[in-house]
Amino acid sequence: MSLLLLQDTDTTPENLEEIVSEEKTLSIFNLIMEGGLGGQIIIALLFVLLLIGLYIYFERFLAIKAASKIDKNYMNQIRDNILSGNIEAAKILSQNNKTPVARLIEKGISRIGKPLDDINTAIENAGKLEIYKLERNVSVLATIAGAAPMIGFLGTVIGMIIAIHEIANSGGQIDIKMLSDGLYTAMTTTVAGLIVGIIAYISYNHLIVRTNKVVYQMEANSLEFLDLLNEPV
Repeated sequence: MSLLLLQDTDTTPENLEEIVSEEKTLSIFNLIMEGGLGGQIIIALLFVLLLIGLYIYFERFLAIKAASKIDKNYMNQIRDNILSGNIEAAKILSQNNKTPVARLIEKGISRIGKPLDDINTAIENAGKLEIYKLERNVSVLATIAGAAPMIGFLGTVIGMIIAIHEIANSGGQIDIKMLSDGLYTAMTTTVAGLIVGIIAYISYNHLIVRTNKVVYQMEANSLEFLDLLNEPV
């Protein structure tokens, strides 16, 4: 009997440690599933917003990256063709370069022979169209960055309402297990909303920076083209 008691006392602390470790370990999936229907709906909505935001980011990132690539000798070739009077070759060269800069220059080349102000206006209008194309759907990222945390806070409010409702129905006897659904909903939705909002915010600002670089590139090459037209032949 004494040996059995010693064995029980040796194994009991280990069993307790295992039980405690199991109780402290809680996966994200369990947090979501134990957050109640309201929390699951909020999490699902935030997950959809995250997928939309990531799709827009990578689609726009690749498009802007392609738009920023231009042959370093492009403007030199345009200069040589225009100064030599070979306008058609300059236009064909611009058509073969599928970039916003090349499309602006092509618009300017098509207006050669008209007053310089008309050429400048045509390039500016074409530039606005190119900027619009570059920024397509980027505003959705800004909307997600602002809406996601608010949706998460909505889940927090729903969770607190559930918790208060459980307290009211408990007759003054507060049981933490009874409040767990509401508290899980409050915490998980807040964290999820902030994570989606931060990702969308960073993605939005990165795309804006990349877009501005392309815009500056278009402005620099447009000015160089207009200066070329002012050069004496």
